[in-house]
Amino acid sequence: MKKIGVILSGCGVRDGSEIHEAVLTLLAIDNSGAKAVCFAPDIELDEVNHLTMQDTGAKRKVLVEAARIARGDIADVKSAKVEELDAIVLPGGFGAAKNLCSFAFEGSKGSVQPDVLKLIRDMAAAKKPICAICIAPAVVALALGKDLAPKLTIGNDPGTAQAIDATGSNHVECPATECVVDRDNLIVSTPAYMLAGGIAEAGKGIEKAIKATLELIK
Repeated sequence: MKKIGVILSGCGVRDGSEIHEAVLTLLAIDNSGAKAVCFAPDIELDEVNHLTMQDTGAKRKVLVEAARIARGDIADVKSAKVEELDAIVLPGGFGAAKNLCSFAFEGSKGSVQPDVLKLIRDMAAAKKPICAICIAPAVVALALGKDLAPKLTIGNDPGTAQAIDATGSNHVECPATECVVDRDNLIVSTPAYMLAGGIAEAGKGIEKAIKATLELIK
């Protein structure tokens, strides 16, 4: 059975993984006959009240929060072993842009959380597929842009697309129901809630992205 690492960034669109995207990802992997293996970095995040969408001033653990989505079956991303995974997927949510990396604050000059950076680079070096959803392509762009110049999409937002290009990556416009496949670098991306008007629309793109990712596994 193929094992797909799912890299979560917390729990909640404003301070962690976008829950719809994460669950749709897990569902698509399961429906494909593969096994999802969840990981998250063991770091702290700034908490956001999802009723008011305002910062609370409190902190939460990314790994502990992500465990809510994974139903407790999750491990620190630093324990992820490339040789035990066939591909990895990064769902979106603001946590991808500020917990997995600093793209939210520093754009193309940002950096990637060290354990996440190592996993992405090791997967790329091993020629194993990487899938990024919503804003998560920004993480991949920061990690691999200068070396691989991958083709990525976040949809069609001009400012974000420009920042993606500034990392050395190549942004490709794409609707929410489709995905972009960089066959040379084995990287798949889809806009999801960067463009989607609802969960069904996001689900179509995510399902196609997961299918394309699994097809790239050698």
